[in-house]
Amino acid sequence: MFGSINIVDMVFDPGFLVTACVAVLAFATIVTLALPALERDTLNKRLKSVSQRREELRARHKEQISGRKGTSLRADPVGGAKLIKKFSDRFDLAKLVASEDSQGKLAQAGLRGPTPLMVFNFFRFVMPFLVFAVALLYLFLITNFAWAPMVKLMVAMALTLMGYYFPDLYITNLIQKRQQSIMAAFPDALDLLLICVESGMSVEAGFAKVAAEIGQSSAELAEEFALTTAELSYLPDRKQAFENLAKRCGHQGVKAVATALNQAERYGTPLGQALRVCAQENRDMRMMDAERKAAALPAKLTVPMILFFLPCLFVVIMGPAIMKISHVM
Repeated sequence: MFGSINIVDMVFDPGFLVTACVAVLAFATIVTLALPALERDTLNKRLKSVSQRREELRARHKEQISGRKGTSLRADPVGGAKLIKKFSDRFDLAKLVASEDSQGKLAQAGLRGPTPLMVFNFFRFVMPFLVFAVALLYLFLITNFAWAPMVKLMVAMALTLMGYYFPDLYITNLIQKRQQSIMAAFPDALDLLLICVESGMSVEAGFAKVAAEIGQSSAELAEEFALTTAELSYLPDRKQAFENLAKRCGHQGVKAVATALNQAERYGTPLGQALRVCAQENRDMRMMDAERKAAALPAKLTVPMILFFLPCLFVVIMGPAIMKISHVM
């Protein structure tokens, strides 16, 4: 009783209220000043990588025109990447664990160049051994499962097989997140591209303008459009630039747009009408995706309702009756 009275007096004490208000204001000030410093400028970083890619394409194109071999376009790795390169070259991981679609998956995840592929192959080779060592340490030393040693060894080997696919799962997760970001802003980007084309701008200038405008909504889409602009400028075949855009995005909507752009370039069909139809189709696809997620929501909420809401509801409804019955008994 006295303790509760002391707590109430302390809460309503003017000095305590002033101290609490000062603490809240100081915390808000620190957060306000710290948030801009903690924000990462991902758009500028991505556009910088695109400019580097543009310079690589320019140097490669000049080399093809001159017909002579110049310096290598691949910069030597430094730090940990250098050690990984030595390990990969020694064990020839490019032939040992690499698959045909590894480069395409990494491109869809936004990881371009030889270094991400080298690191991916390294972790695909190392992860099974690392998972096997951790599983043995956990099963034989940390825990006390009443299992036979052979059973523990079989469990560790099963986890080792799963460890081989951990890098693929990580890349797949990156691809899904990147595709969601791209497709969320892709219909609006097509509308902007349609406006640019119908105003008389070229396709290259339209892609560059849309890349600059759409960066706040989707840095990934701005990066892809900027890279497409670079490829349209330096690749000898414009069709290859549109096909590369479709491969990097890995979505049916982008592939349809790339096909429409290729047909417009080849047969001279009106580009504005094709972009208008593609924008409407992608917007319909986005709406259908949202409707599908909304339709699946009741099924996903069934288990949480049973586990969390229904017990509380039973307690609220039957609690007074149980208390009254226990009082009478």
